[in-house]
Amino acid sequence: MRIIPLVLAVALFMENMDSTVIATSLPAIAADIGTEPISLKLALTAYFVALAIFIPLSGWMADRFGARNIFRVAIVVFMAGSICCAFSDSLLAFVLSRFLQGIGGSMMTPVARLVLVRTTPRNELVSAMAWLTIPALIGPISGPPLGGFLTTYLSWHWIFWINVPIGLIGLVLVTRFLNTPDSRNERPIDVPGLVLSAITFAGVMFGFSVISLPAIPTVAGYASIVVGMIAGWLYLGHARRTEYPILDPAMFRLPLFRNAIIGGSLFRIGIGAFPFLMPLMLQLTFGLTPFESGLTTFIAAFGAILSKFGAERLYATFGFPRTLMVTAVIGCLFLAINGLFTPAVPHWLLMAALLVGGLTRSFFFTGVNALVFSDVDDARTSQATAINAVSQQLSVAGGVAVAGGALEIFSNMHGGGLTLSDFHLAWFVVAAVAVCSAIPFLRLPPDAGSDVSGHRKKTPEKPVPATI
Repeated sequence: MRIIPLVLAVALFMENMDSTVIATSLPAIAADIGTEPISLKLALTAYFVALAIFIPLSGWMADRFGARNIFRVAIVVFMAGSICCAFSDSLLAFVLSRFLQGIGGSMMTPVARLVLVRTTPRNELVSAMAWLTIPALIGPISGPPLGGFLTTYLSWHWIFWINVPIGLIGLVLVTRFLNTPDSRNERPIDVPGLVLSAITFAGVMFGFSVISLPAIPTVAGYASIVVGMIAGWLYLGHARRTEYPILDPAMFRLPLFRNAIIGGSLFRIGIGAFPFLMPLMLQLTFGLTPFESGLTTFIAAFGAILSKFGAERLYATFGFPRTLMVTAVIGCLFLAINGLFTPAVPHWLLMAALLVGGLTRSFFFTGVNALVFSDVDDARTSQATAINAVSQQLSVAGGVAVAGGALEIFSNMHGGGLTLSDFHLAWFVVAAVAVCSAIPFLRLPPDAGSDVSGHRKKTPEKPVPATI
């Protein structure tokens, strides 16, 4: 049973390693292509925008052409985008190359989760999600030190070439082991809905990204957000009238699905900010090289891996709502703690905080990714997977936008370049937003999603009648 999530995890491994490698190398890339490090958040956001645009299409494509076929195509597209990134010599070329990578990523991860949910009994879903994520978390462990080493001692271009052999290995493993039967669905594609959703996600995320960029007029960012919001309003009206919407808003009538999406999205804002803020802070204000920065941040991913071996028992013992609330608060507390570190703090203490933070945040993600499917029937797993994937990428991109915007605002307040205090304040802002993720789980009963978590609410024992 474990072979399927382990094979599917190749996609998560490649995608997560790629994101952490790039985050570690942002200053070096910016210097080489002639731009500012903070301007590269446009390249990060371009990737997330591509994910948000094409993820809704991935579910329909998997149903129409087969999940395994689409999964292999996605790996090839991602490899092509990586090669283009390696040849980029300007901000525009790099942004476009990252967008191509995002198209591949938009199909890889959602289709992997769709296959996993369809082939796993619900009572084993927490364990399967944990196994799916374990190899994927090796990416963040190997990404920062590997990316830092290549950037420091060779060239940042090499951080993209490493995706080629990984992708080839993934193609071989998927072809060899992923022989599960594909369910096909001949439902028509919702072209108007696809166009409106694409304008919505692209407009909002692009607008948030460029508002603080000096190269683009501020009015362009606000106009993009307005266009995106109008398209979103039009899409909601369209979705109510069409029989097969590309993303069905009716899914949010399911209480567990709705709360998992809202809570998970708020929490991921903090996770989206972490790989953007931490390497920049360590390199620009602590004076670390990219390699040293990578060796420091990798410990968070190691803590995430450790959590996978106790996640199933934790949720079976305490249930989804209580565990998610506690891990959300603790995880955000350790995001805020990053705003207290200075170069004078012992390095081991910083790494210990990153370890505990990675551990608790991973406990949260394992549970919330399983809770999403707790009250979703098999016929709607494709919709649930697509909506979940879109919300994940939008919230992670939102984290980059919030972090970048906070840095820009605080640095403009003192009229100079980025200082350590700017990063400290940005950490506090990000943590304050992300801690709101605990709120959606407050009103859920303790045994919510028990068919998936295995948790059962204890009932008081009936008194035994006395005998004479």
